[in-house]
Amino acid sequence: MNLKNKIAIVTGGNSGIGFATAKELIGQGATVIITGRRKEAIEKAAKEIGAISFVADQAFVQGVNGLSKLIEKQFGKVDILFINAGITGQPSLIENASEENFDAVMNINFRGAYFTLSKFIPLLNDGASVVFLSSNTATMRSPQSSIYQASKAALNSIAKTAAAELAPRKIRVNTISPGPTRTNVLNSSYGEETANAIWDNLANTVPLKKIGIPEDVAKMVVYLSSENASYITGADFLMDGGMTL
Repeated sequence: MNLKNKIAIVTGGNSGIGFATAKELIGQGATVIITGRRKEAIEKAAKEIGAISFVADQAFVQGVNGLSKLIEKQFGKVDILFINAGITGQPSLIENASEENFDAVMNINFRGAYFTLSKFIPLLNDGASVVFLSSNTATMRSPQSSIYQASKAALNSIAKTAAAELAPRKIRVNTISPGPTRTNVLNSSYGEETANAIWDNLANTVPLKKIGIPEDVAKMVVYLSSENASYITGADFLMDGGMTL
C-alpha cells in the first residue's frame, strides 16, 4: 500500500495498459480516476476494479479543461498523472499520408497529451509524479509509421522540458517506452487464434524472445509514482525486450 491516500488519474483507462495500471495503482492504495471517450466502456472498467470514471476525450482541449475543473472540484489536488491515452493511426508511407490520419494521431497523442499536462499542472501537489506513455518507436525508423513515431518523439521532448520546469516543485516527469505489448487490440481485427499467432511471430524478433504485457508497464508506473523513484525525473524507460539495442 505504498500509494495510500494518493489521488491518481489515468487517461485512456478502460483497457490495455491504462486499465492494468489503474488496477495496480488501486492495489497500492491509491484512489484512481480513469478517463475515456466511451461512457459505457469506461464505467464498466471502473466498476470492475473500483475506480472512478470520467468521460473525457483527450483530443479536445475543451474536454480536458472541463475534466480538470471537475477533478479539482471533487478531489482538489492530484498526486499521480499517467497520460496514457493514444492511438496508432493508419500505417502509410510519407508520400501517401493523409491529413485526416495525421490530425487524428497528433490531436490525441501529442496535442491532447500536451494540454492534459498543461491543464493539470495547477492541480498537481508538490512532489507529484507525471508519467507519459511513449513508445520504443520514438527512437526507431520503421517505414509506414512516421506519424505515430513523430507523435511519441514529441512526447519525449515535452517530458524533458516539463521535468525541468516542474523540478522546483519537486514534481517528477518521466516517460515509459514499451515495445510490443500483448493486449486484445488485434483480436477484433483478426480473431483470437490469428492474433496469438501474430504475437508469437513478433516475439521471435525480440532479443528476449517474449512480448510485453500491460502489467509490466503498470508496475513501472507504480514505481515511478512512489518514493522509491524520488530522484528520477526527465528519464525515458525502454521496455522492449532489447528491440532497440
